[in-house]
Amino acid sequence: MGINGQDAPILIGQTGPLNGKRWSIRGEIHVGRDPTNDIVIQERQVSRVHARFFSTSHGIWLEDLNSKNGTCHNGKFVDDAILLQDGDIIQIALAQQFLFISSDATLPLNPDEPDSIGIHPGLLKLEKQSRRVWIGKKEIIPPLSVAQFKLLEILYEHQGLVVSRMELIEGIWSSNQDMAISEQALDALIRRLRDRLAGIDPTHAFVVTVRGHGLRLDNPPGD
Repeated sequence: MGINGQDAPILIGQTGPLNGKRWSIRGEIHVGRDPTNDIVIQERQVSRVHARFFSTSHGIWLEDLNSKNGTCHNGKFVDDAILLQDGDIIQIALAQQFLFISSDATLPLNPDEPDSIGIHPGLLKLEKQSRRVWIGKKEIIPPLSVAQFKLLEILYEHQGLVVSRMELIEGIWSSNQDMAISEQALDALIRRLRDRLAGIDPTHAFVVTVRGHGLRLDNPPGD
């Protein structure tokens, strides 16, 4: 188990057998299949001692310990020690995903209740720090990708308003990207987000296209 403490960097288990569990990071934490690890993932694809998180004066670092199936940081395999940033996603083999948050002081007190960041309450709710999304009482599992969540977050923060495609592109990606590529990427991202939302509630189109203007979030009242 991780070391308890206030205002400590924290790992949150997302997709995998440790979904919803939390560990504060102080000093050094080892992750692996062997029961002597601080975080134990009892899956065969996880190495006995797979990876470690360790603290320095610069922050929290992630290092893969020559594992058989690898450790990924934001979708890329870890070769050297990596300094973690708030919101980073860590994947241990294909067995377990973690979200890194730089301080537990920003987390909601009850991990089972969303801390809505929107202005108007509705059926769809999201919690910004942990990137968790609920439709009614059902949480979207596995979590949305970083880009999917960012798209939804922008629409959520502007409920009742139409957000232009240009505003969405600039909010999700760097504004100096080639616009043709960004337009295509936005269309693909919108389709994937709609598919994920429809997987929870196929009866309602939350992301609505306002032709010639942009997108808006249609978020009906919740219970």
